[in-house]
Formats: sequence, C-alpha cells, structure tokens
Amino acid sequence: MATATTFFTSLTKPAWAKNLEQSLRNAEGMSAGDLAGEEDFWYYIQQSFTQSSGIINLNNGGVSPAPKTVQDAMKRYYDMSNEAPSYYMWRVLDQGREPLRNNLARLSGCAAEEIAIHRNASEGLETIIFGLPLKAGDEVVATRQDYPNMVNAYRQRETRDGIKVNWIDLQLPSEDENYLVQQFVKAFTPKTKVVHVTHIINLNGQVLPVRKIADEAHKRGIEVIADGAHSFAHIEFKIPDLGCDYFATSLHKWLYAPIGSGMMYVKKEKIKKLYPLFATDDPFKDDIRKFESQGTRPFFIEQAIGEAINYHEMIGSARKEKRLHYLKNYWMEKVRTIPGIQLKTSLDPKWGCAIGTVAVEGRSVGELDTFLFDKYKIHAVG
Repeated sequence: MATATTFFTSLTKPAWAKNLEQSLRNAEGMSAGDLAGEEDFWYYIQQSFTQSSGIINLNNGGVSPAPKTVQDAMKRYYDMSNEAPSYYMWRVLDQGREPLRNNLARLSGCAAEEIAIHRNASEGLETIIFGLPLKAGDEVVATRQDYPNMVNAYRQRETRDGIKVNWIDLQLPSEDENYLVQQFVKAFTPKTKVVHVTHIINLNGQVLPVRKIADEAHKRGIEVIADGAHSFAHIEFKIPDLGCDYFATSLHKWLYAPIGSGMMYVKKEKIKKLYPLFATDDPFKDDIRKFESQGTRPFFIEQAIGEAINYHEMIGSARKEKRLHYLKNYWMEKVRTIPGIQLKTSLDPKWGCAIGTVAVEGRSVGELDTFLFDKYKIHAVG
C-alpha cells in the first residue's frame, strides 16, 4: 500500500505535496469516520487536484478529475510515446501491462488471470453482454434503472438473437433489502440465463444488494453480471464479495485514473465460453487477454492507471468512502428542510454514498440543472 513517503519520493515536491505528506502523517491512527469531517486534512487532498476557477463542479460521477500526479504521469508517457512511437509504445510501455494487471487484481481481490484492461465500463459490459452464448428464447433479467448503454445492448440482442429481457422497474430510493432482492427473484423464470445488477445506480446513487441477488440467482443456475461503474474505488468491497460471474468498471470515475480507462472481470471458468467483442485468433481460449485485442491503443493512459492506484491507496479506501458519504449527507441534510425539495437518495451508508439526487416540486430536473449553472455556475447533471 502506498504511503505518503513512498508516493512522493520520486517527485520534486511542490508545496502542496509537502503539506499533504505532513497531513497524512498527522492523520495516522485516526479512524476513517473521525477523519471524514476534518477539513484541514481534506484541504491538502483537494490541493493535489487541478480545479476550474470558472465553475463549481458537482458532477464527479460521469468522469472524475485525475490528481496532478496522475496527469503528470500520463503526460510523461504520452511524450515518450511520440519520441519513437512503435518502439516506446510496444517495447516499453506495453511491457507494463502485466504488472498493471497484477496491481488491479490485487486491488480487486481476484486473480490476475481474471482481469482485462479496457477503456470504460461500457466496453467491458458490452463485451460480456454480446459475448454470452445466448440463443432465441433465453431470458435476461435487468432493470429500467440500468445504464442506457446496457439497456440498449440488451435490446440489440433481443432484435438480433431473439432473446427476451424481463425488465424490472425499481421504486427508488429504497432501504428495504427484501424488497430489492425479491423484485429480481420474482422476475426469474425457468428460462432465465442471466441477471444484470447495477451495484450503484447512476441516476440516484442507490446501492443494490448484489451478493443477496447473486446468491438467489445461483440457486437457480442463473449467471450474474455486476455493473460496477460507480462502485469500484467508491465504496469498500472486493469483487469476490459480490458473488458475481462477470464485472466491469470505469477506472476514470472513482479511482481517478485517466479518462478512457476501465477494467473487466470474468470468473476464470467462464472465460472460455465468452466471445471477445474484438476478434482474436481463438475466441474459445481461456486466456483473459483475448478480450484485449483492440489494436493500437493509448498505452500512455493505461500506464498512468498505476499512479491512480498509488494515489487511491495513499488516501485509503475506508477514508475515501467515509469522506464521500459525509459530503453527500452534509449538503442533503441542509436542503431536505427547504419547502418543495424532495430527496431521491438514501442517507444511510448501506444504501448510498457519494451520489445525491434531489427534485424540486414544479420543476423538471433539466430546468433545475440549467438554473444552477446559469445563476451560480454550479455544474450538476439532470
């Protein structure tokens, strides 16, 4: 695990780096919960990011900013790539792919031979959705609250392959675990082959009980896909904790890796039967690397992922989760008493973390989004 000392050893330390190093030392021994509201500590974390002076950015979910150290690493690798592209890209930078795979596997709690390096969660999830050997009449269970790219992927399989998707419409937010699990169970039929579960729903930050749903699915011989786009490096867990067979995430979200970086997990015994999205020499081999046949790609982005892992571990995942939950609840507690405001996100840490959604009576979400930006230069999403 990266420490303040090891993280900054190779840097020419600017003032913010020295202050952050000291702040991390001062925080040693403090619990993550106690540290969540310590603004002096988090101030120096904030200084390690670049920030726009023109807007207040409250949308860090679609894509998160990368800290300065990650940006600098990516720029170094990009400059190197252009000095002698075919040499530095394939003979130097690409040689870092296996160490990176090992690092991601360690962070995920699974084997390196189960991790493929991709560009985003959509690429990973669509590799899984289009790669599963489903046939006409097979059924999939998914929700209407799943990410649009995944919804469209299943609709395409319905059109092309004749599968059937049983759509669940969840009433959210919910803190009723039994309700959430049973909505999936009730949709299962003898023809159900796959269930798709979004770990954290992007619309309102709802956390779903993936493990409970997965256990019910596996009792019935149903495979489980987990969409971890918004959960990985956001809340504390390891992929095996979810009990899923397939998982994908975007690393440019909560891990703060460069934009255009992602990861896919496939349980080892499932790799052989899953078709790759991009053709390879043998689509039925059980090598996870068959899912990485993307042609020429930005190696400088991939290799800077390692710096993002160092940064994440320097802060600590427990500290990060507690701070994100603290910030979300801080502002939501303040607006909940305003007449006409409706909270659409749970304040309970079991059911939500950083993402918070509100509605205003008589106004559409688009109107609220436009108002906040036009009047206060607050960038949100609606």
